[in-house]
Amino acid sequence: MRLLVATLLLTASCACAQGYPQKPVRIVVPFPPAGAVDIVGRILGEKLTQAMGQQFVVENRAGAGGIVGSELVARAAPDGYTLLAVSSAHATNPTLFPKIPYNTERDFVPVSLVAGSSYILLTHPSMPVKNVRELIAFARTQAGRINFASGGPASLPHLSGELFNLMAGVALVHVPYKGSAPAATAVLGGEVPLLFSNLLGVMPFVQAGRFRALGVTGLKRVSSAPDVPTIAEAGLPGYEVIGWYGLVAPANTPKEIVARLSAQTAAAMRAPEVVKRFSSEGAEPVGSTPEVFAEVIARDTAKWAKVIKASGAKVD
Repeated sequence: MRLLVATLLLTASCACAQGYPQKPVRIVVPFPPAGAVDIVGRILGEKLTQAMGQQFVVENRAGAGGIVGSELVARAAPDGYTLLAVSSAHATNPTLFPKIPYNTERDFVPVSLVAGSSYILLTHPSMPVKNVRELIAFARTQAGRINFASGGPASLPHLSGELFNLMAGVALVHVPYKGSAPAATAVLGGEVPLLFSNLLGVMPFVQAGRFRALGVTGLKRVSSAPDVPTIAEAGLPGYEVIGWYGLVAPANTPKEIVARLSAQTAAAMRAPEVVKRFSSEGAEPVGSTPEVFAEVIARDTAKWAKVIKASGAKVD
């Protein structure tokens, strides 16, 4: 009898996956419109709509650093019709918000890593350093007296600076701003000498000589700034920060549906127009198996927990 029930359940699950999707699917973006996660979600939703024959509709549910929208999806039916677009905040929030109303590992199943992006370390031209090695040497003589800006407390650019402090043995002081644009403006104006930032919007100022680029945070150079070395190669071996974007579903979503979504996402990320679009936004399309994305989430959750606790980083 148990074998019969198991067989029937498996058959139903496979049939469900083969016919999926049979109605519109919503991709919840837990951040406001026009932000990076929203842009990624909409690019992916458009390609999945084309490939799977049903509308994949983005729904913005912003609030509490992504927690509001994430909780909505954690409580949704695990049928493949409610998905969550996530960023690296998915890995930092469990440490930053110890009482979040869901468990990141238990209440979601990874679908696919969608895209990744490096950040960039910039200085005002008046700063008496021209590369990462010189910055580290200078900072060691100026402990606690050199500030760096970011677009907000506990953002990944902020944590990039804190990781730099820990690995280089320096004490750069964080100055948070309400967004990446105000942070960049502050450095351009000479208020703060250093900036960890996303690449989008800052490269024209680098090319005009208004910023000096010291390094990108990934382990390889980026196509939009090929002459800028990585921080690891420029003086801090092993340093790596990649901001990522991905897709998850509620826990217990049928494996066949997850596998189909993962395969279609990976295919979408290989489309030439998608590669071109992400490149223009300073990111690189990825596409991965659920297993690979699960490893990325687990690795970064542990990594950033150590940095957050060591630095005392907090959200407002």
